[in-house]
Amino acid sequence: MPKRVPAWLWAGCFVCFLIAGSANSVSAQGTTTDEPSTQSVDHSASPPDEKPRRTYLGRIVAQPMGHQGAPWLIRDNRDDEENASDSFVQLQLTEGMVVCDLGCGNGYWTLPMAKKVGESGRVLAVDIQREMLQKLRVRSAKAKLRNIEPILGKVDNPNLPLGELDLVLMVDVYHEFSHPESMLWHLHRALKPTGVIALLEYREEDPSVPIKPLHKMSKNQIMKEYQRNHFKLVKEYNMLPWQHLMFFARDDSPLESIDPIPAKQVLEALP
Repeated sequence: MPKRVPAWLWAGCFVCFLIAGSANSVSAQGTTTDEPSTQSVDHSASPPDEKPRRTYLGRIVAQPMGHQGAPWLIRDNRDDEENASDSFVQLQLTEGMVVCDLGCGNGYWTLPMAKKVGESGRVLAVDIQREMLQKLRVRSAKAKLRNIEPILGKVDNPNLPLGELDLVLMVDVYHEFSHPESMLWHLHRALKPTGVIALLEYREEDPSVPIKPLHKMSKNQIMKEYQRNHFKLVKEYNMLPWQHLMFFARDDSPLESIDPIPAKQVLEALP
């Protein structure tokens, strides 16, 4: 049975999780029940004219977590629960890379990313909550990291430069996007031809993962949404205790696409 959420975390925030909740925060609550159009997104034109969504391609869009839950993001046992250090290795960051932590929160991932890409690299840290960005500034100043660029995003636009990013990291946040097509349209344009999105989402296929169903995603749903928006799967890592880790490139990228390993096979192989 899922563990009860500590009472302090419920007070004053949009808590949408049980034991682990949402790991970062960027999005907004959908305000309509419109279904997605069947028209493909044209990445050579303007962003799709998209309304906030309650559902997207059959998935209910989850509500985001408020900044009051920020202490949860940097809890001491997070790595024990999610094996985040293993995920970090899979990002394969190197000196000089230009990367983005989308839904950065107070910087659990941002700070180690900045250390890894070094002074010659950049980390664009995006969140839609000013309070989160302020918490990030305090933590990055204390760590004396000067290669972090906080960016106030919008619910339909992360405000990223065109064609500069080697990697965009989204940790347990994509499922909260109220404007998924618009966000993916902008990310498609922000990536370099060989750039990738590293997507971490709690596994819907695994009932033992102690997260509310609305904050999980299945591999099938992820593939449906990313292929729909002109991305292809180029890598995946399936040995995390709670999450899928999937890497997507633009569909016109020279990187070779792969087929996802079936979730049932993944669960059977886990220790």
